[in-house]
Amino acid sequence: MDFIGDFHIHGPYAQACSRNTTLEKLEAGAKIKGLDILGTGDCLHPKWFDQITKTLTEDEKGIVWSKTKFPFLWQTEISLMYTHNGKGRRIHHVLLFPNKEIVIQVRDMLLKRGRLDYDGRPIFGINSIEFVDMMRSVSPDIEIIPAHAWTSWMAIFGSKSGFNSVEECFEDRAKYIHAIETGISSDPPMNRRVSSLDKYNLVSFSDPHSSHPWRLGREATMFDAEISYKAILNAIRTGKGLKGTIEANPEYGKYHIDGHRACNVALDPAETKKLKGICPVCKNPLTIGVAYRIEELADRKEPKNVPQYEEVIPLTELIAAVYQIKQLDGKKVWEVYNNLIKNHKNEYNILLNAPFEDLKKTVDEKLVDVILLNREHKLNIKPGYDGVYGEIVLTKEQSAKVTKQKYLGEF
Repeated sequence: MDFIGDFHIHGPYAQACSRNTTLEKLEAGAKIKGLDILGTGDCLHPKWFDQITKTLTEDEKGIVWSKTKFPFLWQTEISLMYTHNGKGRRIHHVLLFPNKEIVIQVRDMLLKRGRLDYDGRPIFGINSIEFVDMMRSVSPDIEIIPAHAWTSWMAIFGSKSGFNSVEECFEDRAKYIHAIETGISSDPPMNRRVSSLDKYNLVSFSDPHSSHPWRLGREATMFDAEISYKAILNAIRTGKGLKGTIEANPEYGKYHIDGHRACNVALDPAETKKLKGICPVCKNPLTIGVAYRIEELADRKEPKNVPQYEEVIPLTELIAAVYQIKQLDGKKVWEVYNNLIKNHKNEYNILLNAPFEDLKKTVDEKLVDVILLNREHKLNIKPGYDGVYGEIVLTKEQSAKVTKQKYLGEF
């Protein structure tokens, strides 16, 4: 069966994440988005683990189900901070677990090395090689996926503390790594310019810090498999049953190009090279982004063997841009959004499939035009940099005054 999964999720106990997140809100957001299964997020955190076990019921296939029969997969993210080859490394990995018993065994093992109760994304001074060995000593079915692989901070290829290859990070344990997470600031064509990554499958997950629909499912992975841990694991490891990914436009990501947020400086890789990586305002080193790192490591001008993918920016962002509304959670945005969801099933259907004429019956034609531009990868995006999200740039003709649109109802 076909389904869409997002397996990089956070609960309320991870740093910089919403304290209002619940499993019920995650499920509700997933259904609105069009997701069919979620990661539990942060399952090693004791309080969140308790919530998972009290709220969800595990089946014999390693899937945990809500009372309304929505599936979750045991999952967490972990932060490893260590020194490797004389350089400080800060690497995040997504972990998938086959069942509750394995989660408990991993929890007990890690408690011998530190704490799990202070952050849903716990930090350990364990290098990635040793960490693979630790996980495999518990179960060979634990999957380790380098998270948001290219992001400047906390990533396997990140400019601040990363490596130049999977093999440099994991050495001979690289054979146990089967996929990498593309992250918001990169997409499959960018990754497939690096030939050393050809042997690794590409997955995309959203790493949301809340259950809001503009964060949840903004990136996801499409499967053609049974909803069971074994089938999902096999798809990620072999590529069979891995249909492709849903990606955000990489320019929308917070670390796509280089810059300094404090100095309001954003630069493309060519400009950064001319400046030798130094900010022209404060004269300190720039935060080097994903596009630069791709150029550094790419050994192809053009990508090869690019897997199937869809590339769209979240619907809420489109609505806010068209109607010139700054707050994504504003009343006006929600009214337009909910009207679309009511009439067109879910957000993925609106972004990827719904016909122009059907959408035009629901909302203003200017918004429909932007939805189609988004679908066709033709939106003009001011790229994100140094922790600042990319921004949709529309012409005056593409924007609308919300108070004059007959399809929007009363606010």
